[in-house]
Amino acid sequence: MKPLIGTDLKRFLRDYKRQHPPERKLAALLQSVEYPVNVGSIFRLADGAGMSELILTGITPTPPHPTIDKVGRFKSQRVPWHYEKDPVAAVNQLKAEGYHVVAVELSDTAVPYHQYQYPKNTCLVVGHEDHGVTKATLAVCDGAVFLPMYGKGQSLNVHIALSIVSYHVLHSGD
Repeated sequence: MKPLIGTDLKRFLRDYKRQHPPERKLAALLQSVEYPVNVGSIFRLADGAGMSELILTGITPTPPHPTIDKVGRFKSQRVPWHYEKDPVAAVNQLKAEGYHVVAVELSDTAVPYHQYQYPKNTCLVVGHEDHGVTKATLAVCDGAVFLPMYGKGQSLNVHIALSIVSYHVLHSGD
């Protein structure tokens, strides 16, 4: 076994994508994700997961931004994104476009992320690092999922949680 680099890596990833195209259309909405490091990490995730778009809302910083660009390796130039001040309006627009909107949030009706039935067009919503997704935004989402925590911590970093759920959504039809 040897690591893949250069042309071999590019061929490997290209061939995998051709043989295993995603069966779902995935988007993400960031509701006031405040820290540029998290936003940059999410842009990188969005590119890697082939997300159709990112919607930045509230106080989420937007590109161009030095930290977002550095951490995200300039994926904001590749990933379709836009800013919408009001997250509720953004959710309603996504629904009008045919997305099923799911909050990644600890709520009274949330189910474990691996037990949720994700439709073909899914948008995941994540919220502020300290306050999460607001009640108003949760009220217009179609559902909510959470990641079970087995240690003493109550949650994971927002970009890590979104990554786990995103890849699960992409492969939940496999």
